Formats: sequence, structure tokens, C-alpha cells
Amino acid sequence: MHELSITQSLIEAVLDRIGERKVTAVNVQVGPLSGVLPDAMRFCFDVASAGTPLAGAQLMIDEPRGAARCRSCHEEFEVADLILLCPCGSADVEVLSGRELMLMSVEVA
Repeated sequence: MHELSITQSLIEAVLDRIGERKVTAVNVQVGPLSGVLPDAMRFCFDVASAGTPLAGAQLMIDEPRGAARCRSCHEEFEVADLILLCPCGSADVEVLSGRELMLMSVEVA
């Protein structure tokens, strides 16, 4: 469960920027190919933010779709998990999106 350490790093990054100001929401993007489970991150956020200015803040997770292009048939297709396989059967694919793991914005009171 590496989501706990990732979430702790996220909280530290926010605290470095906003100091002791009360945070009401944290907006992040987590793609399906990032290897991070959004539900686990939500759970960890509540635990890791306790006792900090982020306690009680909402963790808003945007989950963009993953996309890839096949180098064999040149078709673009959606990728929902880490199994990168084109519908034509080729595993020679280029990932176009879905690896996002980004802090997008922070809302303060």
C-alpha cells in the first residue's frame, strides 16, 4: 500500500506551500496507469491529514482515461489498467495518457 507514502508526500508538498492556512480541498489527477488506487488514496488522506491544516479537507481526484496507440495497426484505444495490449493482439503500444499523478490545485479558507 504505497498510497500512504504518496499521500503523505502530497500533504507535505501542500504544507510547504501554504503553511498553517486552513485547506478546504486538494485537487489531484490520478491516471489508471499511475499504479495508484484512488480509493486507497482517499482513505490514506483522511488518516494522514489528521492534526494538520488539511484535516477535514476534501480530496478531489480527477481520474482521466488512459489511452494508447498501437505501433502495429496504428489504432488508438482506451487503456483501463496496466495490461497494455491492443485489440489487434499486439503488445507494441505507445502510452498517450493515463500515467498522471499530479497535484492540480489547493483551495484554502
